[in-house]
Amino acid sequence: MVITITMNPAVDKSTSVNKLVAEKKMRCSEMITEAGGGGINISKALKELGGDSLAIFPSGGINGKLIENYLKDRNINYKTIPIEQETRENIVVRENDTNLQYRFVMPGASLTELEAQACYHILQQLQPAPAYIVASGSLPPGLPENFFAQLAKLAKQINARFIIDTSGTPLQLAVQEGVYLLKPNLSELCALAGTNYLEINEVNDAAMEVIKRGQCEVMVVSMGPSGALLVTRDGCEHVPVPAVKKQSTVGAGDSMVAGMIWMLSQGRSLRETVRFGVACGTAATMNPGTRLFVKDDVYRLYNWINQNADTYKTKP
Repeated sequence: MVITITMNPAVDKSTSVNKLVAEKKMRCSEMITEAGGGGINISKALKELGGDSLAIFPSGGINGKLIENYLKDRNINYKTIPIEQETRENIVVRENDTNLQYRFVMPGASLTELEAQACYHILQQLQPAPAYIVASGSLPPGLPENFFAQLAKLAKQINARFIIDTSGTPLQLAVQEGVYLLKPNLSELCALAGTNYLEINEVNDAAMEVIKRGQCEVMVVSMGPSGALLVTRDGCEHVPVPAVKKQSTVGAGDSMVAGMIWMLSQGRSLRETVRFGVACGTAATMNPGTRLFVKDDVYRLYNWINQNADTYKTKP
């Protein structure tokens, strides 16, 4: 079983205008509304691939019900943590003239300590225990910065592999407990390595140092157009990114994580896992707004990566 944790979910709304102009009425395209937040996006992506998961998230007010109904309509399993405050909503606007994307992200509902403890309680009661627990996204106001660290500790207690995709102090504290897989970008890896900047040929050593400290078993460094780097104690491998026409980057990282979890749950190798994750993340950028990938695009890009990985290989 795969469990996704989203402590700061959102109703994601996306639209487009020809040009952003201050203090003017701007006629927008049709609004697209999706259930969002890191873990929820991962559950959505797993469903698109044909997999199942259980999404755990706090839910409050009208927006919370919108997310619940969205997941219910798509047969995505979920358990909610009822909260008093309204679940947030985010807005993404694409400017057609420049193809630039503007993302307006709200802070989220403040959670109480009792509401936070409900997440731990749900995990402790699950039978059978999950194989993977995936925590993705930011923490809302009210939660302590060691919340993910406590999740990492709980995952060890129930013998689940813990995968985390977040940033800042919550990430720093979580890795001190030790996790199975990390997917940092270069900026996040710099923070983990205690430096302000890494040259491309220093990425491997920095990632390996984190692994040697016992902070994770597997690291997949997302390097944007330069691809991704798989790092374990056994070495590293570069995965190229196919060139596509990008429309939006919303949900690309979550799609990448979902693709990797899907392959891990199928018992595939780490090489296949990361290549498929890159294909999922890249496919997500091909769609506008907050929409994730289309499965056919994923497999087409995955085939390209398998055919061209050696040609585009770099040595960090």
